[in-house]
Amino acid sequence: MRDVQQISVQADDDGMRLDRWLARQLPQLSHGRIEKLLRTGQVRLDGRRAKSGARVAPGQMVRIPPLPDAAADAGSRPAPAAPPPVRAAEAAALQARVLYRDEVVLAIDKPAGLAVQGGPGAGRHLDSLLEALRFEAPERPRLVHRLDRDTSGVLLLARTAAAARALTGAFRGKDVRKLYWAAVAGVPKPAAGRIALPLAKRPGAAAKAGGELVRPDPEDGLPAVTLYRTVEIAGKRAAWLALSPLTGRTHQLRAHCAALGTPILGDGKYGGRAAFLPGAGIPAQVHLHARRLVLPHPGDGHGATIDVTAPLPPHMVDSWSFLGFDPSAATANDIL
Repeated sequence: MRDVQQISVQADDDGMRLDRWLARQLPQLSHGRIEKLLRTGQVRLDGRRAKSGARVAPGQMVRIPPLPDAAADAGSRPAPAAPPPVRAAEAAALQARVLYRDEVVLAIDKPAGLAVQGGPGAGRHLDSLLEALRFEAPERPRLVHRLDRDTSGVLLLARTAAAARALTGAFRGKDVRKLYWAAVAGVPKPAAGRIALPLAKRPGAAAKAGGELVRPDPEDGLPAVTLYRTVEIAGKRAAWLALSPLTGRTHQLRAHCAALGTPILGDGKYGGRAAFLPGAGIPAQVHLHARRLVLPHPGDGHGATIDVTAPLPPHMVDSWSFLGFDPSAATANDIL
C-alpha cells in the first residue's frame, strides 16, 4: 500500500472537475473506483469532503488515501509500469538545460517534443526524469506548471514542498508574468491587441487529435485572455508575435492564435493546412516558445525577483533566419 498523498493543484488545472483531475493523477483506477473514493470521503479537497463535479483551483490540496501498488480489485486497472531508471546520458542532457538554480527553485529550458507528464503516447516524459535534477537535495523537484509537449522554453520547478505551495499560489494569482514567442502564418490585424475568448475542452476529441483539444466557447468556456504584439513581419506570409497569457488554459495560445486567423506555424492541430507555408523552408514543428518568466522569489520576503529567459530552440533559430527575423530585436523581450 502507498502512503497518504497530499497533492497541490497546479495553475493550469484551474477549473477542472475533481473526478477528472483524479483520473489524470491516478490512471490505474477506474472511474467507478474514483467515484467510490469520493463518495466515502477518502478523498478530501482542502480537508473537506467534495463531490465529483467540484471544480479545483490552483493551490488547493487534495488528499489521496493509501492505494494498492497494483490492481488488487475489480475496480482498478493494472498500474502503469514504473519508468526505467534515468540513464547517464539523459541526466547529463537535462542538467545541461538548467537555466537557474538556487536552494528552493530550479528552471530548465524544456526541449520541444518532451512531454511534461505521462499520457497517451507520451513515452518518456519530464516527470520520469526529475531524479536527474535533484542535485543532492533531500527530495526530487516538483512540477508547478506545465508546457505543451510541442512547446519549448522556461519551465519552473520547486525544490521543496514550501516552495511548491508558494509557486502554485503565484501562478494562481497575478504574480507571474509570462512571455512567449511564436511564428504565425499570416499577419494579425490589428498588429497588437487583447484576445478575450473563453475556451472549453472538446470531449471525445482527444484521441483523434493526439491529445487534449480545446475550442472557443463563449457560453460555457473558461475565461482565457491573451495579450499579443507583432514584433516583425515577413511580407504577408508570416509574423513574429510576442504573447503574454493572462490566464493559463490548456492550449490557450495555440487556440487564440488560430482564432485570430494566424495559426502558429507547424500547429496542424489548431491551424490545419493553414499552419504550413507551401514551398517554404520552415521546419514542420510547432513554433511556440516560452521565452521569459518573471515572478517573486518564493523563499524571500524582501522583494527578490526571479527573471529567467530561454534561448530559441534550433528549429525556430532556422525559421527566424529563413524569415529574416532578428532575435535581438530591442522590444521582443518586453513583458506585455
